[in-house]
Amino acid sequence: MTIGVALPAGDTDSAPNLVEELIAQTRQAAEAGLKSVWFSQLPLSQDAIAIAVLAGREVPGIEVGTSVVPTYPRHPLLVASAARTAQAATGGRFTLGIGLGSKGFLGPVYGVEYPPPIRHLREYLTVLRQAFAGEAVDFDGETVRAHSPGPSTVAGGGDVPIVVAAMGPQALAVTGELADGTLPYLAGPRALSERIVPALPEGKRIIAAVPAVVTDEPDAVRALAVEQMAFYSRIPSSRKILDAEGVDHPADLALIGDEKTVARGIRRYYDAGATDVVLTQTGIRSAEERLRTWAALSPSGS
Repeated sequence: MTIGVALPAGDTDSAPNLVEELIAQTRQAAEAGLKSVWFSQLPLSQDAIAIAVLAGREVPGIEVGTSVVPTYPRHPLLVASAARTAQAATGGRFTLGIGLGSKGFLGPVYGVEYPPPIRHLREYLTVLRQAFAGEAVDFDGETVRAHSPGPSTVAGGGDVPIVVAAMGPQALAVTGELADGTLPYLAGPRALSERIVPALPEGKRIIAAVPAVVTDEPDAVRALAVEQMAFYSRIPSSRKILDAEGVDHPADLALIGDEKTVARGIRRYYDAGATDVVLTQTGIRSAEERLRTWAALSPSGS
């Protein structure tokens, strides 16, 4: 059972250089005793794999990963090259987190047709697995075609672990077959224990991404969470997993309160079958609350 954090955490808007700030926060996470840092990817923001490389080089020992790189419209051979480079650069401490993204969001941004998601996930993971195994890729699918001129090799890259932001039954079935685990966001303890854990073979990594803030002013922080997390109610996959948990708003899953309150909430995820918990939105209001949250919930502080 390990605890990591997702970055950006919500308190980087005033940073003069986002890259330097995220590296500094990675160092703070390591100093707090946290075990991993996961970087988000947005279409018009930082490149998650590049940040993971830089942070992993600057902060020895901590696991770095992406949470998550959308598969669409990135070709898997390009992602494989970047991921194996990241693995070599960090000495084997990189994990590739991928996700299908949202059709309603990604389609208009990139201006190309969104592929059938489950078929695309299976084909994407098939190509990644072949590339990470050092094989020459020769694959013709319905949504992905890949023909490498030779084996995919990056000296020192090794085999890259893959986790998928999978929450639905079909995505979980493909993930259980072709990936190393899942990294669901907004899957509460009930949904985790009833839907996600039983769907995966034993030994797969189950990394629960959980909004959490330790604070003396829970009402004010919760109001921010309600405002900033409302977007996820409109994403079909998120709406389904929220309904499975029996909650109306994504902010209902945010763990907000004093140290004991948040720690009890996190314990429920481990009891539900999570192997790891990744804290998200810890800096939704301030750096001070972010650092307090990390200190309280790190292995040395809990």
